[in-house]
Amino acid sequence: MAAIPNGTLRIDNGVKRVFYDGYWIKAYDPPADSLRAKKALILALTRRLFNHVEHGINIPGKRLEEARRAYETEQDPARRRVKGAMLAGAFFNRATDIFTKLVELQEQGIEIDDDNALMQECGNCLQEALGLGQMVLHRSGEEGIDELWGEPFRAFSIPVEAFYESRYIKISQTLRGIDRLAEIMVNTFANDPLFAGAVVSIRHFTDEAKNKCETLRTDKNIFDVWAGFVVASEQLGAYAPQMPAQPDVALMRHAADGIRLIKQGRALITYMSRARVTMPKSMRDYVDRCTEYAERFRVQGVTAA
Repeated sequence: MAAIPNGTLRIDNGVKRVFYDGYWIKAYDPPADSLRAKKALILALTRRLFNHVEHGINIPGKRLEEARRAYETEQDPARRRVKGAMLAGAFFNRATDIFTKLVELQEQGIEIDDDNALMQECGNCLQEALGLGQMVLHRSGEEGIDELWGEPFRAFSIPVEAFYESRYIKISQTLRGIDRLAEIMVNTFANDPLFAGAVVSIRHFTDEAKNKCETLRTDKNIFDVWAGFVVASEQLGAYAPQMPAQPDVALMRHAADGIRLIKQGRALITYMSRARVTMPKSMRDYVDRCTEYAERFRVQGVTAA
């Protein structure tokens, strides 16, 4: 069978889907390419970014110079990282402020060329934010997701349609990461008599997470998609291991470790699904924890109720 080219479209049960790297992803029609469309897109990407990164860095653009001084004069490495993250937020918001005003001027009939000084300043601010974005951590505190800092600059610098195409590539990468995490969780718990019953919930949650990942908040089905995702997450989080009537200390410790591992996997899949990015460091750390858990199970052995 010939390989399916990336970008191939099809209608599946009335839903338009596009193929990228092994996945048929829900597709959306991009808006017309204009400053107004880019303004709406950048504002949406701004809200999305600050929703997923650490607290306290959403600094107003008007405080950019204050943030810059605080960062440049800080000597302590840990504090400098945090202040660099705050400076990134200020640059990000300054770019959004400029772009918003440019659209307002355009709506008043003032033509804005690509070489306009404010357009160039907007691009410069986004580039500065992107460079500093490597200092910013995800809200989990485990790693950065600097890909999100690059999205507004891409939205600014390329046609809207091209930006949508790049979005599908990232979604396909995220879907593959979610599938990989699900496979790891299933392999870890399938042969564990305390947690074998969790496999069904893991698979169901994974399917709902993938559905959430490919669905925009503006989609008419978002109410069902989000509700299904949340309920599947709650069901997996409520799973109780099948314990004997009088478990010993080792078994209770094993059960507690398994519950913790399931909740960590659930959290990581949630982070990836909502942000629509891969989190390779967190995945590697989680795989290591699963491997250690499975090895202890193999050595110690566990008896079900």
